[in-house]
Amino acid sequence: MPAHGSPPTARPAPAGPAARPARRPARGTGGPRYGAGRRAERLAPYVLLAPAVLILLVLRLYPLLLGVNYSFTGDGERDGQPVGLDNYTELWQDPLFRTALENVGLLVLLLPVAVAIPGLLATFIHLRVPGHRLYRGVYFFPAVLSPVIVGAIFTLLLAIDGPLNSGLGHLGIGPVDWLGDPDIALFTVVGVHIWATFGMALVVFLAGFSTLDPSLQDAARVDGASLPQLIRHVIVPGLSRTIQFVVVTTMIGMLTSMFGLLYVMTSGGPEGSTYLPEYYIWIQQGQLNRPALASAASTVLFAVMLVVGFAQIALLRRSGRES
Repeated sequence: MPAHGSPPTARPAPAGPAARPARRPARGTGGPRYGAGRRAERLAPYVLLAPAVLILLVLRLYPLLLGVNYSFTGDGERDGQPVGLDNYTELWQDPLFRTALENVGLLVLLLPVAVAIPGLLATFIHLRVPGHRLYRGVYFFPAVLSPVIVGAIFTLLLAIDGPLNSGLGHLGIGPVDWLGDPDIALFTVVGVHIWATFGMALVVFLAGFSTLDPSLQDAARVDGASLPQLIRHVIVPGLSRTIQFVVVTTMIGMLTSMFGLLYVMTSGGPEGSTYLPEYYIWIQQGQLNRPALASAASTVLFAVMLVVGFAQIALLRRSGRES
């Protein structure tokens, strides 16, 4: 008992729920809300990719498999009947299809030119040569034109009595049959295709230049590196992945996007010298009503694209390691 007149001693308040320290969740679990958040974070990339994957499966892979299966069936009287490898045998025996495959080999040989032109132009723009802002817009302008329009314009320019031959006549050079000579017609169409499409590759190269380390280029200039040395030892190794992407996409474009130019400028002539697999496929499907044979040609074209694409990537990776 406290003494008389002394204040009563205060008793400590009992510890309630608010005074107790909060219990920490077990390490690594984070509680139910934290665990659910982690699962949602892990699933988010798959959810975002699901629509694109579904579109690829439904609109790309499934029709591709149907086309491959259809290539083993017959046309005409044998429509829908299994014929084994008869369509592929007929393709191999068709001189037009063999010419189309030979032209694919020519496109592969011309591919370095189609990649080097936008690459060099992007390099000059990146180095800010005089007028580089104007060049950036001018070079991309052809990419927005329709292939039919481009083909019609160049058909007029390259005609025997067209402006180009008129200019060559003033220089004392005889007229050149750009689209009627079997030896140069395909080169002419490929040149027009490169002019009309290299704007997209130029944009990709410019995007790749934005990822380069400026200090490496500055160090090379300080060491006295010339422009060819700068391109070979700094720019090309730094753009190796960009170059791989441009090479593959340019090759795919040359194999699958020249139909409009071929149709307008040469119609596969002269003498079938400008036939490519995609034009052959259209002739078989749209003109001769032979969808099974066209499916077989499409399958061969797809296989050629795979082989050429993987071979180019392997070659570029090997050259990148050696450099």
